Amino acid sequence: MRLYWKYFTIHLKSVMQYKGSFFATVIGSFFTSFSVFLGIFFMFQRFHTVAGFNYEEVLLCYGIMLMGFSIAQMFASGFKVFAGMIANGEFDRILCRPRNEIFQVLAFRVDFVRIGALLQGAVMLIYGLVSCPVDWTFLKICTVLFMVTGGAVLFSALFLLDGAIAFFTLQGLEFMNVFTYGAVEHGKYPLGIYGKGMLTFCTFVIPYALVQYYPLLYVLGRSSSLGYAFLPLAACLFVVPCWIVWRVGVRKYKSTGS
Repeated sequence: MRLYWKYFTIHLKSVMQYKGSFFATVIGSFFTSFSVFLGIFFMFQRFHTVAGFNYEEVLLCYGIMLMGFSIAQMFASGFKVFAGMIANGEFDRILCRPRNEIFQVLAFRVDFVRIGALLQGAVMLIYGLVSCPVDWTFLKICTVLFMVTGGAVLFSALFLLDGAIAFFTLQGLEFMNVFTYGAVEHGKYPLGIYGKGMLTFCTFVIPYALVQYYPLLYVLGRSSSLGYAFLPLAACLFVVPCWIVWRVGVRKYKSTGS
């Protein structure tokens, strides 16, 4: 952690060299996410509920999803540019260093611009927490924290998988954005509204529902199952298959000679 903190401070000092540009970009990121909030707001002016979920509940849902995604973008964005690291031979240098490759890719980039979207998610989350008529207990508070943490780990795992695929394709695949940016877009509403087929996919294939839909039901009092509170922790196991693909890619890696 001490070494990562050094990388973190280096990246922070770097972006602070151009403070005006940095803060302008953060504000732009905030208002980009704010436009999605406006879409939700105007829709609920016409339709007061979506599959039984009201405005405040949807904001709570989207705030949790956006925060988890923004944290992953901020700290795991090195995997989004990993294809370029392979192409220019940077990964050869990583393999020569006495540190884990995943750690080095994580430390390669910290995307502070995502603070804007993170703040937007925090605002919606706080509003949802205050506005929803929830009988808050210690376990329900922990469930919300599990949801944010589980979301961050899940999306980080997807970024890891995206980077691992570059070992075999030598370039990033745009279709992976369906499972990251697309998931956030669909995740602004409880996943159960999209039908049984989508919910099954998001439960057993890529477990978005474990960090969003099922624990949300427990927090809102729509389910009394205590197991739902801990499903976000189970979703973190998705890291394992993504890590296996990464390890296979590392073993199969051949230098581009750049």
